[in-house]
Amino acid sequence: MTAPQHFCLTTPIYYVNDVPHIGHAYTTLACDVLARYLRGRGAEVFFLTGTDEHGQKVEKAAQAKGETPLELADRVVKRFQSLWEKLNIDYTDFIRTSQERHKHAVQEIFRTIQARGDIYLGEYEDWYCTPCETFWTETQLMDGNCPDCGRPTEKLKEASYFFRMSKYQEQLLAHIEANPDFIQPKSRRNEILSFVREGLRDLSISRTSFSWGIPVPGDEKHVIYVWFDALTNYISALGYPGDDNGNFEKFWPCDVHVIGKDILRFHTVYWPTFLMAAGIPLPKKVFAHGWWTVEGQKMSKSLANVVEPNMLIDKYGVDAIRYFLLREVPFGLDGDFSHAALVHRINSDLANDLGNLVSRSTAMLNKYFGGTLPASGKDTDLETILQGRFTSTIVQVDAQMADLAFNKALQSIWELVGAANKYIDETSPWALAKDPARVERLATVMYTLIESVRLIGILVTPFMPDTGTKIAALLGQEQPGALAWGGLSSGTVITKAEPLFPRIETE
Repeated sequence: MTAPQHFCLTTPIYYVNDVPHIGHAYTTLACDVLARYLRGRGAEVFFLTGTDEHGQKVEKAAQAKGETPLELADRVVKRFQSLWEKLNIDYTDFIRTSQERHKHAVQEIFRTIQARGDIYLGEYEDWYCTPCETFWTETQLMDGNCPDCGRPTEKLKEASYFFRMSKYQEQLLAHIEANPDFIQPKSRRNEILSFVREGLRDLSISRTSFSWGIPVPGDEKHVIYVWFDALTNYISALGYPGDDNGNFEKFWPCDVHVIGKDILRFHTVYWPTFLMAAGIPLPKKVFAHGWWTVEGQKMSKSLANVVEPNMLIDKYGVDAIRYFLLREVPFGLDGDFSHAALVHRINSDLANDLGNLVSRSTAMLNKYFGGTLPASGKDTDLETILQGRFTSTIVQVDAQMADLAFNKALQSIWELVGAANKYIDETSPWALAKDPARVERLATVMYTLIESVRLIGILVTPFMPDTGTKIAALLGQEQPGALAWGGLSSGTVITKAEPLFPRIETE
């Protein structure tokens, strides 16, 4: 890909009252890999994540613990920040909705939309689900319960500010139809199109029944509805409505919001209509990935099967977890997590394929050339074909990464790993080493192998940063170097590798 000059991507902001699980890790990891890949291709990337800290649930949880909502948020936000550190997440900014910069942006966009006549004061009466912080009509309830989480709802009537969402129905439809890539994958786009065609109602965007939130400007009895508040994080972190560093002008509209499919409607109906009303350009793409089940069952606290990422990292290592989550399932579809599948990937893909390639190549170079990379001699068809595969795969991986097809990109990289392992068998360096007359041929083979390892190391770095760094260090490289054949100079000292991924013995 010709990397864009500037690229903005975001995770959703995670609800501060949640305990981080594999789903949170999956979204954040996907964004991290894309951000690292694009930086490696020369783009200036703004990668945003953060926490959603307002609302009735947090207020109630804090009261139950005898602390203020902010004290609770300050305490539990660390769960997310420490997990991202452990997962090797290299974000640009971490936004918290309790921050002053965010409050300023939310009130500003509220005032802008209100001044344009698209926010009005009315009265709201409907069925409210506190855990989901969502109002439902009578017809939307399932046996009187919330259609999303299945828990009881309560009838609430209160004064409320409303946003004229109905006014933007045709404009939103036209935008989705004119921009086929705006909602990805395609199945999610169809789902939203049919929802919008059924008709949009005006949206209640303030509450008076609790106080932990951002006050409505000019009417502080009301706090701004949590989704109006939360979605604005994408521009508040960039300094909206404008700041000294020019990030809003440079990085908005955002290139991609990466989200879980459960919050698709908020991001593809509410958010775009808020932006239309405020006269702000829409994000270029919203990509909704699937959910993880565990051993075939939905994750739930009651089943005690919630996969805890910290524990996985401690047991298997951070790069193995990063690899598995993005290799196992096409991004956009649902996936199933099992320890057996994870162990299989570690032993087969990481230990056998990649680990063996690096170990064999560096060991042979040390054995036959004392650890100093020789100059390559004359290429045969075997070298030309392998080099051609690298060139075409790099183009392929660029396209796959642009589509957020992480598992396909890893599949393409692993086909190169397979081709390099096959090249060892085809050239038999151990046989060449026995014949002094064939030393030049052996030098060509060893150069080809070590250069293959270098390029594979660069390609795996966004997915497995520690592994990429280790491979570069073995090859005497402080920086990854160019992603093109022939980057290694003869005379470079190559270290013999320890196993990158020790096999896991299964019982």
